[in-house]
Amino acid sequence: MNSDISTSRLKQFPPLMWIMLFGSFITRGSFYMVWPFLAVILYKKFALSATEVGSVLSLAAVISVFVSFVGSTLSDKLGRKPMMYATGVLYIVSFSLLAIADTILMFTIVITLCSIATSLWRPLASALIGDIILDKATRELAMQSLYFAVNVGCAVGPMLGVWLGLTGEQSSFFITVYAFAFLLVLLTWGFKHHDKIQSKVDIDHAQIAPSTETPKTKTGFKQTFSVLVQDKLLQCLILANILCFFIYGQMDSSLVQYLTRAGANNLLELISSMIFTNALVIITCQFLLLKLMASRPILVRIRFGLVLLIISQIWFAFNPLTFFAGWLGAVVIMSLAEAILFPTMSVHVDRIAPTNLRGAYFGATAFYDLGYAFAPIGGGLLLDMFDGRTLFLVCSAIAVVVFLLYLIMDKLKRPAFITEQLATEQTAKTA
Repeated sequence: MNSDISTSRLKQFPPLMWIMLFGSFITRGSFYMVWPFLAVILYKKFALSATEVGSVLSLAAVISVFVSFVGSTLSDKLGRKPMMYATGVLYIVSFSLLAIADTILMFTIVITLCSIATSLWRPLASALIGDIILDKATRELAMQSLYFAVNVGCAVGPMLGVWLGLTGEQSSFFITVYAFAFLLVLLTWGFKHHDKIQSKVDIDHAQIAPSTETPKTKTGFKQTFSVLVQDKLLQCLILANILCFFIYGQMDSSLVQYLTRAGANNLLELISSMIFTNALVIITCQFLLLKLMASRPILVRIRFGLVLLIISQIWFAFNPLTFFAGWLGAVVIMSLAEAILFPTMSVHVDRIAPTNLRGAYFGATAFYDLGYAFAPIGGGLLLDMFDGRTLFLVCSAIAVVVFLLYLIMDKLKRPAFITEQLATEQTAKTA
């Protein structure tokens, strides 16, 4: 990607996009100060087994997946703005309760609410970018930039938490509350500013950059669900990414549990260093990788990322427990894969989604989180029944399956009315 072109496209970002980038940085940074240590908190506070901890986290994630799909689909009818405000309030309430929870039941309920808020926010943010930025290349850069901002926060958060002595402290969840409250204030100004600009332009220009207030559509939930059921490409995509997210979910849950129960030296420093390394690699390599692979088709980029993912899981499986640098080396390979896979997945969905169903299609990506949902309990069972090596060898085999699914994906046919609508939209944009 030419640097001059990139700079020009950055200048095309509306103020609301810059608010989303800054908001993603501050909220993810505060989130990752403590959330990755939730499994440690539950283990130390209630002496739960790996399977029990996994069950709590998996239950929360499964519920959040279905709520997120419904909420994101409703945003096509109700508008992004009210749904994002509602999600922000849910963030504030749930994380406030998480900071004071003192029973297993309360933790289970509140973690579920936190997971719902997190699962709702991601597809809403992606769909909003599609609403406010029409140009395909600029929108792709915007999605890459959003993922970049998230990972800057992920890099800063854990290390800042360690330096401030906050890591692993339950009360630290209040920091996430303050960050999201601040973001909602910024979004209020951003939405007003964006809609004020839109109110001054004529109808033709409004069609190029629609208001974020309420993107109207006659598409109902039943019709939307019917479309998603008919789209075989989307179904294959969802299955592949559920499996992919199952693998990545092990880093947030099972890997932490494995290192905790195995008595790894300097546990908190190791966990924080892995999270920091993960984010640092993405920050430094994401746009370089994007430039190097810009000429490659999206599915080719994803397949290359999956090869790296397979290598990382094999490395995890055979890395000695006491080899600190080895864990970080495996994280580097896994992070390179992530830098390619995750933002490219969002771009892929954006390209296959009809405009009036963008919220529904990004809402359908919430089903990816079923992989995250079953990662804690699946990983916990493998740890309780076998060991860490078995867990990561299983993950490497799953990554091979994902690779095979992406090999057949571009051969799948889609419903004729979807391909016709996408062709019509493309013609209108280039006219």
